[in-house]
Amino acid sequence: MPHFVIDCSAAILQQKTPEEIMQAVYDVAESTGLFADGDIKVRINPFTHFKLGPTKENFIHVFGNIMGGRSITQRSELSHLVISKLVQLFPDVPIISMNVQEFEKATYCNRSMI
Repeated sequence: MPHFVIDCSAAILQQKTPEEIMQAVYDVAESTGLFADGDIKVRINPFTHFKLGPTKENFIHVFGNIMGGRSITQRSELSHLVISKLVQLFPDVPIISMNVQEFEKATYCNRSMI
């Protein structure tokens, strides 16, 4: 069920392939034991046009969207683990961040629920 959407500067893909980046995030998420096996979804959006204040440095930001029910501690640990892995893969990238949001179960719907 969880969705991890990776926004990044396009130049990031010159350092690692999209598959390597997505697999790294997938592996970390799976290693936490917070999600059912095989349910983790990861996508990547490289940007060629962006503005980060007065600079145009490379960046990676992961948006984690998960179904409610995990504690703040679990969500925080997930963020820290993903960021640690990305810093390991991209030691020279100055902006690497993540946030985790919860889906509201009452308002979530997908095709199989109709």
